[in-house]
Amino acid sequence: MRRTLVSAIALALAGLSATAIAQAPAPGTAPVVQATTQLPRDVRPVHYDVAVVPHADKLSFDGKATITVDVLAPTPSITLNAVGMEFASAQLKPVAGTATYPAPQVKLDEKAQTATFVFAQPLPAGQYQLTLDYTGKIGTQANGLFAIDYENKAGKQRALYTQFENSDARKFIPSWDEPNHKATFDLTATVPAAQMAVSNMPVAESTDLGNGLKRVRFGTSPKMSTYLLFFGLGDFDRATAKAGDTEVGVVTQKGLIEQARFALDSSVDVLREYNDYFGVAYPLPKLDNVASPGRSQFFGAMENWGAIYTFEYAMLLDPSISTLSDKQGVFSIAAHEIAHQWFGDLVTMSWWDDLWLNEGFASWMASRTTEKLHPEWNTALEAVGARESAMNRDAVATTHPVVQHVQTVEQASQAFDAITYSKGEAVIRMLEGYVGEDAWREGVRSYMKKHAYGNTVSDDLWKQMEAAAGKPILDIAHDFTLQPGVPLIRVESAQCKDGNTTLQLTQGEFTKDRPGKKPLSWRVPVIAQAIGGEPVRAMVSGGSASVEVPGCAPVIVNAGQSGYYRTLYAPEQFSEIRDGFVKLAPIDQLGLINDTWALSMAGAQPASRFLDLASATPVDADPQLWGDIAGSLGSLDSYYRGDAARQATFRKFAIAQLAPVFARVGWQARADENGPTTILRTQLIGTLAALGDDAVIEEARRRYAAQDSDPQAMPAALRKTILAVVANHADAATWDKLHAAAKVEKTPMVKDQLYALLSIAEDPALARRALDLALTDEPGATNSAGMIGIVSRQHPELAFDYAVAHRAQVDKLVDTTSRSAYYPALGNSSLDPAMVGKIKAFADAYIEAGSRRAAETSIANILYRSKVRNERLPEVDAWLSRNGA
Repeated sequence: MRRTLVSAIALALAGLSATAIAQAPAPGTAPVVQATTQLPRDVRPVHYDVAVVPHADKLSFDGKATITVDVLAPTPSITLNAVGMEFASAQLKPVAGTATYPAPQVKLDEKAQTATFVFAQPLPAGQYQLTLDYTGKIGTQANGLFAIDYENKAGKQRALYTQFENSDARKFIPSWDEPNHKATFDLTATVPAAQMAVSNMPVAESTDLGNGLKRVRFGTSPKMSTYLLFFGLGDFDRATAKAGDTEVGVVTQKGLIEQARFALDSSVDVLREYNDYFGVAYPLPKLDNVASPGRSQFFGAMENWGAIYTFEYAMLLDPSISTLSDKQGVFSIAAHEIAHQWFGDLVTMSWWDDLWLNEGFASWMASRTTEKLHPEWNTALEAVGARESAMNRDAVATTHPVVQHVQTVEQASQAFDAITYSKGEAVIRMLEGYVGEDAWREGVRSYMKKHAYGNTVSDDLWKQMEAAAGKPILDIAHDFTLQPGVPLIRVESAQCKDGNTTLQLTQGEFTKDRPGKKPLSWRVPVIAQAIGGEPVRAMVSGGSASVEVPGCAPVIVNAGQSGYYRTLYAPEQFSEIRDGFVKLAPIDQLGLINDTWALSMAGAQPASRFLDLASATPVDADPQLWGDIAGSLGSLDSYYRGDAARQATFRKFAIAQLAPVFARVGWQARADENGPTTILRTQLIGTLAALGDDAVIEEARRRYAAQDSDPQAMPAALRKTILAVVANHADAATWDKLHAAAKVEKTPMVKDQLYALLSIAEDPALARRALDLALTDEPGATNSAGMIGIVSRQHPELAFDYAVAHRAQVDKLVDTTSRSAYYPALGNSSLDPAMVGKIKAFADAYIEAGSRRAAETSIANILYRSKVRNERLPEVDAWLSRNGA
């Protein structure tokens, strides 16, 4: 799912460290390694029977939970997780027998997020039912049980949803809110009779209570972790289709069901594909995808078993504003969340150390399934972009291993990052290439069958993979998942003799901020290929390797780009590859230019190498390659911020590179163009406008002004792009016009987009107005924090200072679990060294010592950006001068 931050849980009450502890084994048996927990180990839940009565108007709810528990050893108390609850009563009775127990004493620890029920005498081992009457709070940010307020053509509306990952089920049910404590759930809700209630399972019974209320009882869930429970309530529509025996559904606010048709059709296709791939059929009777207005700064969708939750912008396709990129995103997100129904829901990581087993695999499954089911989108090249996202994060000192040591829930929340998602995906892709697709699939199937309804650690997967592949992968897997960092493969030489080229390779480590770092060691699977020749697989182990490749043409290392490493070529080899660049496969062109960019910016090679490749790229190269080059040129431009003369020189060069490509693509879509070209059009318009291309800016403004008289001026495919250009270059009058449009808009998804656009003005005075607007009720409770974040991309100092100065108000817009990441991120794009001190001061004052990874990463990025500005830009200036720019 996602990327969020949750408040820390103290371990003192449980008296245990958050590490795996082995029980003393019985004689002659192997030790049993227990899952990490922050609760006492002597009680485990078996079943939850929960009844809730939400009071949406009061933002509160009444709850009654009867929890069947196994008491494993005599204990004087039962401790579970609970946040923001008040308990009216607590009763305990044995499942068997007639023993009676006085009502326990209730002790709440808000910091530890626990409730402890203390009994007059120790409970003997056995099975009991703990019945709790309690009240809880309905929030306005997307965690726990929360409300989303929105306005549509029918007027003002309020809907309720839940979001529990990673540790917010404790705001809805007193529970053992940890992934290893799986149990079954019965959920009953008393709700307005006219509204629809949705949960993981179908409605088993609905009873009209009179007075405008009904009681809805859902079917018993399978055994699952607490964070996968879901409840939704509102004025909804639902449409369904069948995928085998499963009823697949989409749930939307009333009137928008047609905008979810693509999501519904895609879900059916994906579910059929996954039933076949995993070899274990989806086990629930239904699979809904519930669309919600609003948004979160930290996730877009959540894989609740049988009831996926997705914000509207990530699920619906509005014909007035949605683009091909949006359509691809809807499919990819649905494929990701449906993959979780196996990786995460059916088989769940034992503790958050192995979160990547959920997220890395769901990302990989989504990518491979998008490629297979929609080949017309040509998304294979996107794997390079995902790998880049991971490497950028993995190459700074604050990185962490894929399998990471998590001690607190807040640390677990910070684990939802590019390492967990994108490095996890990239490592899987590399290992699949190493063992072969068929063997990899058999390993996945074996893993699913062996561990269904259970919890695992990473080595449980590797054991099944080794057995299926018949070759050792454990050492390679451990190298890439148990230690951080990015391998660097250096091509020291390439000698051709008798029709073959012999490569001498050495292995180091790519780092952006530690040039003198002693490199770690990896066993690196390498695929090398001479242009036009056959690929050769080899292993760089022990720091070096000699590889013989058929042919005497220039050789690409990491051919096909399945490897997780950077490649640095000796000058002679790089020159040969540059001269043969047009002959490379598009995915290798993209991989080469990404490596060249990263190595150039880090100072591992001259910055001129990237500029040479960008200049050598033909106008008719793959659209995705040009989209990537445009992004890199835009990044370089941002480093010149505040230096108008040097920036003008660079912009002249960058516009000269991109303008011929845009002339070829044009403003008007052609009937026969492919998807990547359609997407490139929007990328080029955005980049050229950001570079100050007057022709593009003026044409966007002309189209915006003509939209009322010319229906073709702003087609849906370009509407968001044109609006973004206009908003970015807005004057006060234009900003006011956009603001007025946002206020009267009745489609929540479009309304949210318009408020986001108000935050992208390059004029600091207008950016300040957007910040002030964000602190009002007008944009909606879930949009305001995002507006501040958007302002920070161009005005990091302004946004950070403003948020800190108004911290009491901003805290209300960001859930408590996410603040340690939110505030530091506002300074990410700063080039001002003073920002480092500001973030350090904020962290010292407001963030616990064990939860400062996000702040430290922001600081590392600022220092790196300053280094690029000071050390790389002079090289760029020199290249521009030599080449007549």
